[in-house]
This record gives sequence, structure tokens and C-alpha cells, in this order.
Amino acid sequence: MKIRKIVAGWSAFAAIGVVVASAPPAAAEPAVHGCAYPRVCFYLTQAQWNANTPTAAYQDADYNQTLGSSSRGADVVYNTRNDDTVLLRIGSTSGAICLDPNTGLDNDASVTVTAIRIRSTPAKCSGIFTDWPSS
Repeated sequence: MKIRKIVAGWSAFAAIGVVVASAPPAAAEPAVHGCAYPRVCFYLTQAQWNANTPTAAYQDADYNQTLGSSSRGADVVYNTRNDDTVLLRIGSTSGAICLDPNTGLDNDASVTVTAIRIRSTPAKCSGIFTDWPSS
């Protein structure tokens, strides 16, 4: 398992099972892999990510949302929002993955994302792993 964060030409690796990618914010807010601002998009397969065809998108902030069949267990998740972090619940655990603005997550089969919470604060994650909020 690996985590990889890509920011404007550099990458860092750690052994844990997910890949995180980041893109610098753009002035015109172009869609990233078919994901228009201000959405968080899900791609059930890597092929859908490569084809720029998200299978689901969320944009409502500040409450927990259970994922449906078009997003639950997605291989790739991308956050196009410029100022909001995203929590992704891991299975039915109390653990979550935190995505900074304009970052993505590339999962392997051992990580099943089951819920999302778009947070208007804080503007940056304190780390990749955090606790899932109860409400």
C-alpha cells in the first residue's frame, strides 16, 4: 500500500495504501478529469478517471453524506474545491482520509470509501488520516 502526493512536479511516498495527487488552483477553474468546480468527484474505476467521466459528484458542505452505488468504493476521488477540505470515511470505521483543496485520492482494493463530508473549515488537513465526525 502506498500514499503519494503530487504537487507541481514533486512527489513523496509512504507505505499505506492510497495515492494523493494535487494540482495548483487555476484562474479559470477548468474541469479536472471531467470534474467541474466546486465538486468532489468519484470515479469507480481508473479507466473512468482516465476517460474524464466521473460516476458521481458531491458539492454540499458541512454534513455527513453516505455514498451511493455510483460512488461507494470508488478507485479515484478528486476535490476541485479551492478552500474546502474533504473527509472520506473508510468502511464503517471511525477513521477517515482527509483531502486538501485541489487534491485527489487513488485507492487500492483494500480501501473502501463509504461516506463524504465536505468541510468549509479547516482550509487544510492536519494530516492524511483523521477521525470521522459523528455528526
